[in-house]
Amino acid sequence: MQAITLYTTDHCPYCVNAKALLTRKGVTYEEIDVGSSPQRLAEMLQRSKRRSVPQIFIGERHVGGFDDLAALERGGKLDALLQA
Repeated sequence: MQAITLYTTDHCPYCVNAKALLTRKGVTYEEIDVGSSPQRLAEMLQRSKRRSVPQIFIGERHVGGFDDLAALERGGKLDALLQA
């Protein structure tokens, strides 16, 4: 199973949805709250080149945000990516 990293903030509905989807898939993830850490925000910006949350990484692959994660699930590609 690939390591999953989610960069989030406290009051983000897309972050909540991403975490719920991954929980339904039965996978664990590391959640990094960028709202409380300027250093972690800088890390997210450097890794993803994006400012919005969530930013989701499966292994070293940048998936994108919740919409991107949901599209992978709808397309039947998320399980294979999680297992790679």
